[in-house]
Amino acid sequence: MQLTQGQRLPLSSLGLGTRVSVAVSIECRHEIDFACFGLDSQGKLSDDRFMVFFNQPSAPAEAIRLRGPGQFDIDLAALPASIERLVFTAAIDGDGAMNAIASGRFTVTGTGQSAPATCEFGPSIFSAEKAIMVLDLYRKGGEWRVLANLQGFSEGLAALVRHFGGEVLDEPAPVPAAATVQATFSLEKKVAAAAPALVSLAKKAQISLEKNNLTQVKAKVAVVLDASGSMNGQYSRGRVQEVLDRLLPLAVAFDDDGELDVFAFGAKPVQLSPATLHNYQHYVTSDQGGWRKWNVGARINDEPKAMRLVMDYYRQAGDRTPVYILFVSDGGVHENRAITRLMMEASNQPFFWQFVGLGGSNYGILEKLDDMAGRVVDNCNFFALDDLHDVSEEVLYDRLMEEFPGWLREAKSKNIIA
Repeated sequence: MQLTQGQRLPLSSLGLGTRVSVAVSIECRHEIDFACFGLDSQGKLSDDRFMVFFNQPSAPAEAIRLRGPGQFDIDLAALPASIERLVFTAAIDGDGAMNAIASGRFTVTGTGQSAPATCEFGPSIFSAEKAIMVLDLYRKGGEWRVLANLQGFSEGLAALVRHFGGEVLDEPAPVPAAATVQATFSLEKKVAAAAPALVSLAKKAQISLEKNNLTQVKAKVAVVLDASGSMNGQYSRGRVQEVLDRLLPLAVAFDDDGELDVFAFGAKPVQLSPATLHNYQHYVTSDQGGWRKWNVGARINDEPKAMRLVMDYYRQAGDRTPVYILFVSDGGVHENRAITRLMMEASNQPFFWQFVGLGGSNYGILEKLDDMAGRVVDNCNFFALDDLHDVSEEVLYDRLMEEFPGWLREAKSKNIIA
């Protein structure tokens, strides 16, 4: 099967088991270093024995083995439970950039099988990147999946090691490119002027935006909050306010007006005041009388009505500006058919839906949207957290931006967004 950038599939759907081989080949006049990083739930290289490259060609129990340049054998069953993601990378050794490659390709095969998963790529998707996260194998919902990643870094292998939390010895710290410094300073300055308490979050958000080549993207940003009775604990403990705090820097980065559109829902949906750098503090307990007084009717969850309100609101603008929608729910989702129909309808419109399960269960169709067929583009993603504090802010931003870049590319290619 031919994969495209950003596409992800369960290995089982490709007929693959726990023993697979990954082959990455890049035709280039520069020397390429290939590596595999075994990462924990925080997206970090917490055990450096699971970085497999030319100086360390195998991991414990032969779970990962480098048998040649870009050629890896993996026994997924031999990986410890602490390893949740394998990221296969390619980096130019010395001068040069990935836009100079002639062609690239990766395949994922099983024992004794021809290549069921293949992805070909060329220089057009890169600019000055010196390193690429080519593909990921990762656990989700109790099974292993493959992601055609193809995201770049402006620096080489050492930058990848640092990004994943490893230590680079005997090497001076790199000097960031001028454009990167300017972009970081711009967001920090804008946030610091009105909301200095959010500067730390702005820095972490900026890193994720730079890594995903999103610093020049213009988009509207919205959050949809489950206000059903089962969410009371999340509101009382301040977790919902923290969601707003973390999302606001993205709204400032993407949207010229720096506003985060806020919706909430119970039996019926309601649009709240936009959250801004000037009113975000105590927003959840103050806007429209605070969350206990929001006009959402009975404290039960009706997701389709909320989704319809959001879609109708942005349709009124009549333009093709991308809209990033973070939809927060603690589960109890039962309107699977209605949600499916809405997501099908929305797939040819400029809406990307990032569903986040927060401290609940029974997320219904939300957990299966990644694999839903029949849409014009893959317009949504889902992940769940028992507690917002289960992941670092850096990892949270990476998860929030995980599929948005791929949607932007596909939606633009099909003239869904400007």
